[in-house]
Amino acid sequence: MKITLYGAAGEVGRSCIMVESNDTRVILDAGIKLGAKIEEPIIPDDELKSVDGIVTSHAHLDHTGYLPHIFSAGYQGYVYTTKPTFELTNVLISDYIRISNPENVKKEGIAKLARMNRQVEYHQAFKIKNLEVKLVPAGHILGSAMIEIFDGKERLLSTGDCNFRSTKRLDPGYTEYLHADTLITESTYAGDKDVFEGEKKIADAMVASIGETLKQGGKAIIPAFAVGRAQESLLLLDDYMRSGILPKVPIYMDGMIGKAMRIHRHNVIFCRDELQKRILLNDDDPFKSKNFFNVTTRQQRSKIMDGKESSIIVTTSGMISGGPIMKYLQHCGKDPENKLIIVGYQAHGTLGRQLLEGAKEVVIEGKKTKIGMSVEKYHLSAHADRRQLMSLFGRIKGLKNVLIVHGEPGKAKELQEGIKNKYNAIVPTLGSDHTV
Repeated sequence: MKITLYGAAGEVGRSCIMVESNDTRVILDAGIKLGAKIEEPIIPDDELKSVDGIVTSHAHLDHTGYLPHIFSAGYQGYVYTTKPTFELTNVLISDYIRISNPENVKKEGIAKLARMNRQVEYHQAFKIKNLEVKLVPAGHILGSAMIEIFDGKERLLSTGDCNFRSTKRLDPGYTEYLHADTLITESTYAGDKDVFEGEKKIADAMVASIGETLKQGGKAIIPAFAVGRAQESLLLLDDYMRSGILPKVPIYMDGMIGKAMRIHRHNVIFCRDELQKRILLNDDDPFKSKNFFNVTTRQQRSKIMDGKESSIIVTTSGMISGGPIMKYLQHCGKDPENKLIIVGYQAHGTLGRQLLEGAKEVVIEGKKTKIGMSVEKYHLSAHADRRQLMSLFGRIKGLKNVLIVHGEPGKAKELQEGIKNKYNAIVPTLGSDHTV
C-alpha cells in the first residue's frame, strides 16, 4: 500500500489521506483546517478525477469540510460513511458554506455531495473497486468510525478521531478482534503528560464553577462544537440541574446545536444502551429537556445578552473562530461577573487559544474587545489520551507500522519516542508518501 499525506501531518486539521493499492485509490477524510484563516488539503485537483472512493470517519469539518470542493472539482465517485455521519455532515457543511462562502465551491458540487453517498453499517465489509473496507465504532462523536482497509495482503487501520472511554452518549471505541499491519493514528492528546483525569472529577469542578457564576448573577458561556462537545455538555448540565446541584436557570442552545440534537434523537440506536432505554422505555428524552431553550433569531439572542437573568449559554463555534459565540463575547465578555467555560481543543491561531493563554483584549469582527470575564478550561475530551492510545496499539494483532498524524508536532514526536522500540513509528510530513 502507498499512503500519501495531503493533510493532518504535523497539525490538527484538514485530514486528507490517500491510500493506493491494487489499482485502487481511496481518500480517507477530506477536511479543512479552521483557524485565523481556512487551510485546505494540498491534493491537486487533477488527482481527484482518478479517485475511486472517499471514506469519511466522522462529520467534523476538519474531516469533511473539503468535500464540497472535491465534488466541484469533478470527482465522480461516492462518499462512504455511516448514516449519522452523513446527516450531520450535511448540517455542518451547509452552515460552513453559508458563513464562509468559499470561492472554490459550486452549487453543482454541493448538490452532488448530497446525492453521491453510500451509507454503510458498522462491521459490515464493502468493496471500493479492489479494496475491502470496513467501519468500526470510534467513540468520538455520533456515527464516528475507524476505517479498516484490506487489499488481500496488507491490512490498514485509520483511527480518525477516537475515544476509548464511555461518555454520556456513546460507548467506547471498538477494540475487539482488531488486526492491522499498519495503523494511522491521531495524536491530538498523545503527549507524555496527556493523561486525563476522571470525567466525574472534571464535571464536578466545572459545575461548581458554573454554579458560583450563576449565584452571582452572571452568565456562563460555553463555546462548543455543534456536534459532540455540545451534546456532552448539555446532557451533563441537564443531569446536574435535575439533581439540584446546579441552580435552575435557562440553558440556551445557539448555532447549529438544535439541529444536531434532533439528529442525535433520530439516531439514538447509535448511542449507549442506557440512553436508548431512557428514551424508548421511560419516555425520558434528555435531548428534549425542559431545561433547554433553542435560540433561533437575532432578537432572541439580543434579549438573552441584554437580560439581567443568570443563564447558561452553549453556542458555536467550539474554537471561537466564528458563529454566535463572537456576538456573546462582544456583548458579555467585558463583564467580570460572566464566565467563559472552554471544554474542547483550541488550535493555534484561534481566538479560543488566545483567550486560554490569557489575552485581555482580542479583535472580533475587526473591532477590539476587552475581556473582563474569567476564562476557565475543563477537559471534556472526545479524543483518546496517551494511555488510551497505548492500550489500543497493544490490542491490534500483527501491528508493525504506526503513522502518527492529527497532532501538534511536539505531541506526535513524544508518541513516536514512546513506541519506536516496538513499532516502525513514523511522523509524516505534509505531502509525504509512505509504502507499507
